[in-house]
Amino acid sequence: MDKILEAVVMSSYPNNVKQGLVRRVIEAAKQPMDSEQCWSMLELSTKLYLLGDTKYKREIGKEVLEVYGHYHPEEFEEFFNVRFLLSLLQEGYGPLGKRSHYVLDYIQLGLQFVLESPSANSIFGLLRIEVLRKVCERPSPKQCAKISKLLIQHPQCIPVGKHQVLFCQQLIRCIRQFQCVSEGEEDIMEFLEQVNKVSGLLQRIWRTQTSVILPSLKELFTIISSTEEQEAPSNALASVVQFVPLELMDGVIRNLTNDDSITDVQMMTAIGRMIDWVSWPLGKNIDKWIIALLKGLAAVKKFSILIEVTLSKIEKVFSKLLYPIVREGALSVLQYMLLSFQHSHEAFHLLLPHIPRLVVSLKKEDSNSATSSLEQLAELIHCMFFRFSGFPDLYEPVLEAIKAFPIPNEDRIKYLLGQNAWTSQKNELACFYPRLASKSETGKIGLINLGNTCYMNSIIQSLFMASDFRHSVLNLTEGNSQPLMTKLQWLFAFLEHSQRPAISPESFLSASWPPWFTPGAQQDCSEYLKYLLDRLHEEEKTGKRIYQKLKESSLMSQVVEHHYLNKTLIEKMFGGKMMTKIRCLKCLNVSSREEAFTDLSLAFPPPDRHMRGSTSVLPVEEIGPQFIEPPENPSQLTGSPWIRRKAPMAGDPAALPMPVETLSFQEPGEAANPLSGDAVGVDAAKDPLSAFGEQACAPKDSRSVPDLINYFLSPERLTAENKYHCEKCASLQDAEKVAELTEGPHYLILTLLRFSFDPRTMKRKKILDNVSIPVVLKLPILVAPKETEEVCQHGKDRPAPGGGFTSVVYDLCSVVVHSGISSESGHYYCYSRECTDTVPHGQPQDGAPKPASDKQLDFEIQWYLFNDTRVSFSSFESVSNVTSFFPKDTAYVLFYRQRPGRQSCPLHEALAEAGCLHGEPSLHKDLMEAISKDNILYLQEQEKEARNRAAYISALPKSPLWWRDFDRDKDDDSSSGGCSPAAGGGGSGTFHGLVF
Repeated sequence: MDKILEAVVMSSYPNNVKQGLVRRVIEAAKQPMDSEQCWSMLELSTKLYLLGDTKYKREIGKEVLEVYGHYHPEEFEEFFNVRFLLSLLQEGYGPLGKRSHYVLDYIQLGLQFVLESPSANSIFGLLRIEVLRKVCERPSPKQCAKISKLLIQHPQCIPVGKHQVLFCQQLIRCIRQFQCVSEGEEDIMEFLEQVNKVSGLLQRIWRTQTSVILPSLKELFTIISSTEEQEAPSNALASVVQFVPLELMDGVIRNLTNDDSITDVQMMTAIGRMIDWVSWPLGKNIDKWIIALLKGLAAVKKFSILIEVTLSKIEKVFSKLLYPIVREGALSVLQYMLLSFQHSHEAFHLLLPHIPRLVVSLKKEDSNSATSSLEQLAELIHCMFFRFSGFPDLYEPVLEAIKAFPIPNEDRIKYLLGQNAWTSQKNELACFYPRLASKSETGKIGLINLGNTCYMNSIIQSLFMASDFRHSVLNLTEGNSQPLMTKLQWLFAFLEHSQRPAISPESFLSASWPPWFTPGAQQDCSEYLKYLLDRLHEEEKTGKRIYQKLKESSLMSQVVEHHYLNKTLIEKMFGGKMMTKIRCLKCLNVSSREEAFTDLSLAFPPPDRHMRGSTSVLPVEEIGPQFIEPPENPSQLTGSPWIRRKAPMAGDPAALPMPVETLSFQEPGEAANPLSGDAVGVDAAKDPLSAFGEQACAPKDSRSVPDLINYFLSPERLTAENKYHCEKCASLQDAEKVAELTEGPHYLILTLLRFSFDPRTMKRKKILDNVSIPVVLKLPILVAPKETEEVCQHGKDRPAPGGGFTSVVYDLCSVVVHSGISSESGHYYCYSRECTDTVPHGQPQDGAPKPASDKQLDFEIQWYLFNDTRVSFSSFESVSNVTSFFPKDTAYVLFYRQRPGRQSCPLHEALAEAGCLHGEPSLHKDLMEAISKDNILYLQEQEKEARNRAAYISALPKSPLWWRDFDRDKDDDSSSGGCSPAAGGGGSGTFHGLVF
């Protein structure tokens, strides 16, 4: 039968006649026949499939093979054996020099008939080894695509273990050499399809074995960072990156940018080649990876690489806006490159000659993509105009080209510039580019990191943004016998009046350095804050004692005596008082102790303590943008937290607990917050704790600052080894301890105790729980029963007869964030805003300060992000969401400012009288002279740096020209669409010109 089939195929009959005869042979093959005949037919069909010189012959060979595979499986398995396949793969098939190109197709065809055979595992094992050998030989894109097609259809043949890692790496090496030599559109489309099949195999492997991804990416980076190979790697490598999960991006970029073994030249080469990938037409997320690496380099201050790469590549990226298929990614990369390159106009000015012609081309295209890109490009250009003003002659043609597009407002421009700048530490680039002389767009000044001193920088900026404290410090007179406070005054003055973008706090660091801190090591910012406030407090107390002795010697006036015998500044600003009560559960005797505090350290409840519906004594309320006023009825004060929880105590007033409120945002027309005003009624008296527990808590399975305060204020049982020694019982007894705030500080500092000691690792571990932060909260202050003096604290009402709790309202003004997983490492930065007591715009006619509403406090006061030298605009939304996006970035220290109520406070009045609420205090002569001299010195430094910059610029290599696209368009006026591919013109608009 094989002779008949061969004669028919080789005959000169018409194909339709041949097909009828072949069909008879194939039908006969479905009948039983001996093994020898089967073998002959399998050999003939193999020969036709592998060596057939026409598609017709190969199709016949395929049909016969499939019939014998279906109807004669035993004979097919015997024929399709391991030895035969090894020979095909290693020696090929056919005469020397004319080996068949269809071996892999043939194997893929035959595999489907032996999948259940006993020899299947042996065949799979052979193919695992052979496909690895094949890719090591660097086959063509077509052969790589066939290998990929085979392995995708039969994943049992994919190498495993270490061989799988090696296989992926070698496959990437193959892609590195892929080139499309033809300019025909069909050939290019076939090439792209082949590349997609190969990268699709990598995606298939990575999806099932994620451990292979990082070694594969390491190999990819080795290829694109190589400076030894003369020929640049293929842009087809872009197809590899598109399948890397985006959730790995941060880790991959962080590892790359922090790898000391990678030289600057290698990194520059790698990022330059990645930027070339914007030309790849079918790549997804390529722009995201490019921008992430650029941001990563900025984070580790590799500014020289960023400058060189931007100047050499930005024109090429810009030219790709001509092509709709890659326009979106190219525009994203271009936006970041321009918006981040804010220290010099050079990158933007490279594009000026080409912008008008690009605008013309996109207008001719007249597509949605072109229109959208033009609008984004116009916004980007206006941002550059705003950033680099003073070049009307250069900008006029560009402005004319984009005049039809809307101009973004200044807030939008500042937002875009603030979000993308990598030049925050401007002094580090000043030797090259003196335009770094300008301050942050915010007008605020940063602090230079002196070597893991971000913990100090964050605290200083938070204290500086506490405007009442800052004004008091700046108002200190000379000769105040407080050397550390004087240094803080100088530091605040420079932060207020210096022309530098960032200043060095070196002098203050050396003066305020806790002796047990290790130089150069990361420290706990809370520990530093407590030490600093204590030092300042003790220093002022010492001064007061000196003045007291002088007074006793009659060397002081009564005015000075009055000034120096009141509280210290730290006590006025940050000091509060807390009453700790312990009640013996046997005799019900209560002992109490009042102590001062400058911050509240809030522990996290144990995991088994559910905050929702918990029995916290004083649930916290969250205040939203409704106008907050003290209660109309001052008698709505509440008493002991033990009432209705335990047996009544002798002498305790039978009053209700006052909620520690976190006042939530409330739209007009909504029901009033049940926690505010008269919501605490008779029903609450039955079970006051359950009345507040639900509303006081954050969403289920989350924590909030009110939760932690409630836990802090809730009673603690002292039992077992922790029993209390009752003096009345003269023995150890079970007891209950509770803390009550008796005096609210002007600035409330809350420290979230995120670091706990792990006895297993002998290290302090970090609690990474997300904690929601209310922008405004109410706190309960216990008023003594016999208190007769006027209640001074902001937001506090006059106490009712018999005493109780009253609410004090606090506004959030600073959040210090710790990024990292350990107190000994990581990074600190802070969000801050200035909270004041008056409306920002306009004052009442009588001159009295007008209380600011929550709307004004929440939305009109600008938030800033202080990150060492970098200062940028921010928002409360950013503060609230930081941990959601960056799980290791968690709020650690919070600053709240007390809001004034109807009862005025001497401290508030003193500040108002001094004019501190409406203007900066005048500095003493020596301090003003020092700032003026430093500003003059800074200008001189800029002049010197300008000369250095001129010398540096002349030594730079010229940027390569990427403008064949525009040049061709200029010479080819006959093409209807100019240089735009969508217009149907030739030249640069061809697909080959885009990709390759």
